[in-house]
Amino acid sequence: MFVVLSPAKKLRAPEAELSTTMPVFQSDVAELVNQLQGLTVQGVQKLMSLSENLASLNFERFQTFGNQAEASGPAALLFNGDTYAGLGADRWDQSDFDFAQVHVGILSGLYGLLSPLDLTEPYRLEMGTRLETARGRSLYDFWGDKISKEINRRLEASGSKAVVNLASKEYFSAVSLKALDARVITPTFKEIRDGKPKIISFMAKKARGLMCDYIVRERIKEIADLSSFSAGGYTFSEALSTPDQPTFIR
Repeated sequence: MFVVLSPAKKLRAPEAELSTTMPVFQSDVAELVNQLQGLTVQGVQKLMSLSENLASLNFERFQTFGNQAEASGPAALLFNGDTYAGLGADRWDQSDFDFAQVHVGILSGLYGLLSPLDLTEPYRLEMGTRLETARGRSLYDFWGDKISKEINRRLEASGSKAVVNLASKEYFSAVSLKALDARVITPTFKEIRDGKPKIISFMAKKARGLMCDYIVRERIKEIADLSSFSAGGYTFSEALSTPDQPTFIR
C-alpha cells in the first residue's frame, strides 16, 4: 500500500542528522519558485491571505530558495502540525525510514509529492492556492495528473494496488482519481460526544499521523490489517465502517 499525508503550515528545524533524498519533481518546483519570486510582499500577502509578518517571512523564503540549507531537512521532520505530532517521525529508526520511503508520500503545493527523507526547504504554498501559471488557474491545474502517475509508479514498484488516504480533502484533491490506478482507502476517526460519534478536526489530524506511524512501525502492507490500529485509544468500528472507509472511534 501507499500512504499519503498532507503537509503542515507550521515548520520546525530538524535536529536529526539523516541522509536525505531529492524530491522527484525538481523542474516543476523550480518553475513555481521562479514565478513566486516575481511577487512582492504585498503580492504574497494577497495570494495567500496572510498577515503582513507571515507574508514577509514567506517572501524571504522564496527569494532565498535554494540557499536555506540550515533551515532545511527531511520532509517528515520539517513539518510540525497535529498530524506530525501523531506521526512522531523523530522517534523512527533507519529501518522505519527505509520502509516509509517506499510506502509514504506527503502531498505538497510546491513539491507535488515528497518522500519522508526528501530534502525540503521551508516554504508555504497551500494546495488550494489559486496561483495562475502557464498550466492553468490553480495548483490543481499545475499538477494535473503528475502526482497520480508518480503514485502509480511507486505502487507498481512495491507490487501494491491500494492507496491509504490520510490527507485532507484540499490536498487529496490534487490526486487525479481518473489517472490513479489503485483502490483508495480513507480511514475516518471520530470521538464520542454526547453519546454520538463526531469528527473533531484537530483530533482527526493527529489520528491520521498515528495511523501512518502504525503502518510504518508495524510494516503494514495489507488493508485488512488496518482494523488492528489502536493507538491513541482508538478502536475499529465495524458498524460505522465501509470497505473503503474504515472508521475508528474513541
